[in-house]
Amino acid sequence: MKITEIRSERAGDSYFKILHDSGLTVYVYPKEGYRSAYAIIGTKYGSINTCFSLDDGDKITVPDGIAHYLEHKLFESAEGDAFTRYAETGASANAYTSFEKTCYLFSCTDNFDKSLEILLDFVRDPYFTAQTVAKEQGIIGQEIKMYDDSPDWRVMFNMLGCMYHHHPVKIDIAGTVESIAEITAEKLYDCYNVFYNLHNMALCVAGNVTVDQVLAICDRMLKPCEKHEIHNYFEEEPYEIVKPYIEQSFPVMMPLFNLGFKEKAEPMDEKTAAQTDILLSMLASPTSKLYRDLMDANLINNTFSFELFEGPGYCSVIFGGESRAPQQAAEMIKQYIAALKKEGLSREDFEMARKANYGDSVSGLNSVSNIANAIMTHHFSDNEIFTYINAVADTTFEEVSARFEQMLDVNNCVLSVIKPDSEE
Repeated sequence: MKITEIRSERAGDSYFKILHDSGLTVYVYPKEGYRSAYAIIGTKYGSINTCFSLDDGDKITVPDGIAHYLEHKLFESAEGDAFTRYAETGASANAYTSFEKTCYLFSCTDNFDKSLEILLDFVRDPYFTAQTVAKEQGIIGQEIKMYDDSPDWRVMFNMLGCMYHHHPVKIDIAGTVESIAEITAEKLYDCYNVFYNLHNMALCVAGNVTVDQVLAICDRMLKPCEKHEIHNYFEEEPYEIVKPYIEQSFPVMMPLFNLGFKEKAEPMDEKTAAQTDILLSMLASPTSKLYRDLMDANLINNTFSFELFEGPGYCSVIFGGESRAPQQAAEMIKQYIAALKKEGLSREDFEMARKANYGDSVSGLNSVSNIANAIMTHHFSDNEIFTYINAVADTTFEEVSARFEQMLDVNNCVLSVIKPDSEE
């Protein structure tokens, strides 16, 4: 077992990274004076991982939505479900599947040891039968239909469908009613045995805990497992979008839009991530000129947001929210970006955005859930949270300007619109 303390002079804080004998990477971030604790265990396995091989074996292709299906089923055991067990400890538990990872978590103020035991137990003890798998199809089928009826969900996936030719990020995380009908107990076990290997997972704990406390539970609950090489396969994705516009009618009061810029998908280290985050804050945060201009023109409201949306094989920048005139709002955003490409960025805007991002990053260390989730995200990107904070502080105006030159091609973007039924 190897234990490393990771310190930040800037943040005045530290945490521990442990390479556990079982193969699991464990992070413990003690917060003195805190009453609560938060734990999350995750595997580098999400909805996009539908074609893979183990070591030098044959390629395996599985139905869309199986990672999400597996997340649902893992809470069950022959004795009952994990939520019932958590009710006895008073912990609040949850789980989620994203495009690139699946995570299980809980928060508590008491009975931490027992709650962590439950987490490590059910994640390491799958129980799938033909009967329970069949029963879940109806439940997840209803969930898929619910998301199909969500305008926020549809505006995003409509955009992704127009952006990506082949990449599975354009497919709903839960799959389709047709794809989940193909899921069997055997396929769930196949995916579990590949991706729920402890070498492919991480545990992050923050709050009212100690390293010795967490390790004592890990030592008791986890057995060493053999490390395997997992290969994921994605069809080569062109840089160009599929088509620039899509709209759908929905029973909404106000139109919604997502304007997505397709970017080159490359691994992003802490420095590049910091530059990108500062750039997007400069462009579209509530203090930016673009935001004020859109507001003054009555083209957006306080639902307007922006994000860097990236992962293995995909990357885009998305602006969106409610708008009485989505096409007009999108055109103003594109014109603003095109003008800045010619005129150059403002040093004053850069300093304001850099300080705001740095402040947000450091203040995030006051939240145990934010700490654990951020460490998990950085871990699966082969990055580190304090290195990112330092990168934000040290980023220069010239670096952000150079990053801007590489991004936000106004000729390679998609506008997705959800309009009210009444406009038909």
